[in-house]
Formats: sequence, structure tokens, C-alpha cells
Amino acid sequence: LGISYMKYNRRQNSCGMTGEEIARNILDHHGLSHIKVSKTGSIMFGNSYSHYFKKVRLRRLTWKKTSVTSLAMAAQKSSLALLDQEGDPDMTKRVKLTPVIYFGPLAFVPMVIIGLLLDLYFFHSDGKFTLILSILGLLFYVLSFVMSILVLNTEVKAQKRALELMKADQLATDEELKMCQKLFKLYNIEYINDMIIALLELIYRVLQIISYAQSSSSSSSK
Repeated sequence: LGISYMKYNRRQNSCGMTGEEIARNILDHHGLSHIKVSKTGSIMFGNSYSHYFKKVRLRRLTWKKTSVTSLAMAAQKSSLALLDQEGDPDMTKRVKLTPVIYFGPLAFVPMVIIGLLLDLYFFHSDGKFTLILSILGLLFYVLSFVMSILVLNTEVKAQKRALELMKADQLATDEELKMCQKLFKLYNIEYINDMIIALLELIYRVLQIISYAQSSSSSSSK
């Protein structure tokens, strides 16, 4: 993905527009002039669309460049804003669950620690608080995994919409559309990899809880 991203970022697009100009053009044309277009160097956000901040973010690498990568990223992220405006059901769910994907996986460890402290120092129980809060933390993991599926689904929808827009508005040649398609497919592979990692992490946490429950059970029986 990184190699293709940089390769197409060195190739000039046929419309001669920067990423910022392309995004602004698409948004204004569809009545979304209130959505801002900004540059970001953030690892967390990168090229993205934010429903909460009403903003399309483009990396510094693509923001002011007239490249094929700029074209692909600006069109695709602007298409997410269009899906949001149109009330796409998957996009609506994604917006509601967005905080979970950032904070969900981080919640597990603090909850286990809190449960452990409650068991040891406050209630002197047999580990039931640790187990309860561990299961609660696990639910955040499950929601995070569901969120990753929604993200992939909405990103694919936005990719298809972006290709249609670029073709209809003559922003890209047939060759450039194929390049954009290749970039999108590579991004989808990355999303699928993230889903696999999230699933493995989820299984790992389940096994942790089972192990803890078994050890607590054996300790209480002794």
C-alpha cells in the first residue's frame, strides 16, 4: 500500500487539481459547502472524514499535490461525507460507534485493574468483580470488531461512489480510474488485516477471562 501510495503520488493527475481542490469541488457541488477541507499529518486520522468536526482531512503528502493519489483520496473521503449527508444506514451506525473504535480496546486493561483492586482491597471477594469488569471490557472489544466491519463496508461504498464521481465529472482518465481502483483494493486489504488482528485480540481476551475464571475457581475450592 505504501509503495503504491507514493508511486501514484508522484504521477500527475489529468485534471490538474490538488487534493484540496478536488475535495472542495465535490463537496460544494453536492451542497456540502459547510464541510471543511484541512490538512493533517496525524497518524491516527490521516486521510479521513469526520462527522463530528464536519471536516475532510487530507495528509500533507496529498493536500496540495496534483497527483493521482490526491485525486483518489480526496474523492473517496468526500464520498464518505456524501453518504453521511444522505443518511446511509451503515454510515449512520459507523458515526454512532466511532468513539468505540478508538477507546474500546483500551478499556479492557483498566477494567481488569479496577476489578482486581475492588476484589483485593475493598470487598475482599473471590475475584467476581475482576471477572465482571473483564467481561464488560470484552464487550467493548466486540463492539470494536463490529465497528471494523462497518468501517470496511462504508469505505467500499465510498470507493464505488468516488469512482462514479470521477468518471461522471471527468476528473480522471480510464487509466487513472484503474490506478485509483488498485489503491482502494490495497486499502481494503489493510482493513481486512485490521479485522483479523481485532478478532485474534478478541479471542485472546476471551481465553484470558476463561483462564482467570478457572484459576479463581480452583483457588476458592482449595
